[in-house]
Amino acid sequence: MSSEQKQVNYLMPFITMVVLMSLVGLITSINQQFQGPIKAAFLSNAGDMKNSLTTLITFSFFLSYLVMGSSSAKSLDTVGYRGTLIRGLIILLVAFCIFEISAWQFSTYHSTITIAGANIPHAYFIFLIGSFVTGTAGTYLQSAINPYVVACSVKGTSGVQRQTIAGAGNSSMTTIGPLLVAFLIFQNKAAEEISVTSLYVPILILIIIVAILAFVLKGIHLPEIAATASNKDEVLPKSVWSFSHLKLGVIAIFFYVGVEVAVGSNINLYATSIGFTLADAAKMASMYWGGMLVGRLLGSFVSKVSANMQLLVTSVIAGLLVIASLITHNPWLLVFVGLFHSIMWPAIFPLAIEGLGRYTSKGSGALMMGVVGGAIIPFAQGIFADVIGSWDLTWIIVVVGEAYLLYYALIGYKVKQRDEVIN
Repeated sequence: MSSEQKQVNYLMPFITMVVLMSLVGLITSINQQFQGPIKAAFLSNAGDMKNSLTTLITFSFFLSYLVMGSSSAKSLDTVGYRGTLIRGLIILLVAFCIFEISAWQFSTYHSTITIAGANIPHAYFIFLIGSFVTGTAGTYLQSAINPYVVACSVKGTSGVQRQTIAGAGNSSMTTIGPLLVAFLIFQNKAAEEISVTSLYVPILILIIIVAILAFVLKGIHLPEIAATASNKDEVLPKSVWSFSHLKLGVIAIFFYVGVEVAVGSNINLYATSIGFTLADAAKMASMYWGGMLVGRLLGSFVSKVSANMQLLVTSVIAGLLVIASLITHNPWLLVFVGLFHSIMWPAIFPLAIEGLGRYTSKGSGALMMGVVGGAIIPFAQGIFADVIGSWDLTWIIVVVGEAYLLYYALIGYKVKQRDEVIN
């Protein structure tokens, strides 16, 4: 970065990045919270497949992070960071249009397909495509936003502080997303009163907002971000997977993201299945994500505690809360799990890349593969709920995830070999 660039105050571009980061949090939360209403509107005749099909919405969203991750990385190389941001917003516009088409198709034609005796509307499958495309947009946006947050220097702030501010914006939108879905989009209606036509106006508003952001990005002055590609000519002597603590760390990320999303997205399905209203379930989801926000804001106060100790304490308490909820049939106890999930990612990541040396960038990329846990674990929980006919025992899956995180904090994180560079 040149001395001239260092003197530039990128306040407005930074604010734009915070807005974009908040948008990513909002679309992630909204997609998860669509599960309950979509189950009521689309899947009333789905028989024993209701929960499996409902959680497939979250599966489709997070699957895109694994499938489209390499595509977003290539986009950074071909059209740059600004171009990738604009591409992400255009993809998001397409996703919102698909949601609108889904609602229109369902309300106009009511056509269905029969699978294993269940009548499933064609509009449901269109909605699944919309969820995947929405996740793709999030993948593109996040690949470019984070580097810009660091590069957009603002007087009196550090890169870490700007990342914290952007993260707080993301978590804030994740927190209010469930309330927006329950009270604004579906107007606090009971399950049997929900209509997908409620999507028309709110999604149209989001389309307008995203279009405005894309237009603003074309003209706004953004800092140049230097290429960060590693030396492609360097031949490393062994595979990055030869580091056991990294391999176990990828699994830890898998379980962490999986249990985090499972609680946040399925708490509403669990609550409504045992008699709570959609409005109460939305409040639970909102408070869970609110706990994540509070925990991240307070995370700096535990920075002097070792990462493995942070993970050990939080996984034990989170696991006990999930067990208590399972035993007492009280979903409100799951709300408090968010506070302890909040600092797990920044604990796992440094433990997993410790001692990787020249393999650090490859190790970081490998860890991102674990994010697919956000697709698989909530979906597996939904399938389990259909098999046993109840959500209660499905929380055992989350307990298993918390138990693995405890194992990683106790044993799995230990570095058995380091990258030894021979001079």
